[in-house]
Amino acid sequence: MTHPEEIQQRIIELEVEHRDLDVVIASLIDDLNHDELQLRRLKKRKLQLKDHITLLKMQMMPDVPA
Repeated sequence: MTHPEEIQQRIIELEVEHRDLDVVIASLIDDLNHDELQLRRLKKRKLQLKDHITLLKMQMMPDVPA
């Protein structure tokens, strides 16, 4: 995945998944009988997505000579 268009498309896909996880996490928190382990796993996945998005965005930035 080296083409900027492919990277941008992947960023969009990951951002959608990240937002979807927000909704799932919020609904789990609202449930009084939520599974704490599942909640932690979802939050961890959300953080991994955020890190991956950041990494891909950094790849989109042009290299600046020192």
